[in-house]
Amino acid sequence: MLKLQPPIPGPGPEEHAQRGFATVYYAYFDLVWRILRRLGVPYDQLEDAAQDVFLVLHRRLPGLDPQISLRSWLFGTARRVASDFRRGLRRHERRIQAFAVVHTHQPRERDAERAEAAEFVQRFLDSLDNDKRMVFILADLEGFTAPEISQALDVKLNTVYSRLRAARAEFERAIAETERTDGRQAAWNR
Repeated sequence: MLKLQPPIPGPGPEEHAQRGFATVYYAYFDLVWRILRRLGVPYDQLEDAAQDVFLVLHRRLPGLDPQISLRSWLFGTARRVASDFRRGLRRHERRIQAFAVVHTHQPRERDAERAEAAEFVQRFLDSLDNDKRMVFILADLEGFTAPEISQALDVKLNTVYSRLRAARAEFERAIAETERTDGRQAAWNR
């Protein structure tokens, strides 16, 4: 089973009202970047998308309710920004055919295993319906608690648990299927 360690949580909601924009930016930039990447923003557009999230935060930070989890609020904003970027990308792809980039160097074995694992997880995330995808990303990849996810997605707590259970079951099936078709245990699952 792929073992992911959740990141160290940032400051709590009561702390963010007392902190300046720069402090919040440095505390949460990695979280926003990972969320945007996992929500399908192309790698070459991640910086622009993250900047958009933090521009919204800059405008809204003084008026944010300190009872709202800043992580949940940032997720909701990142989700909307990612949706806008994906929509723009689809429009762009309809007009211009993309060219593949050929990598000329061979990554070391460990790098290749990590790349394989990351590619597997991204393919899995792309295969999930949007509701399960959001819950899986927040819980298993970002370390959000179920109540934080409930608040971020504006759904009932039991719905969060149900979607998470279903997404984890699909993840286990995807791993088993990959191992069955490859005839070996994946390097990233040892």
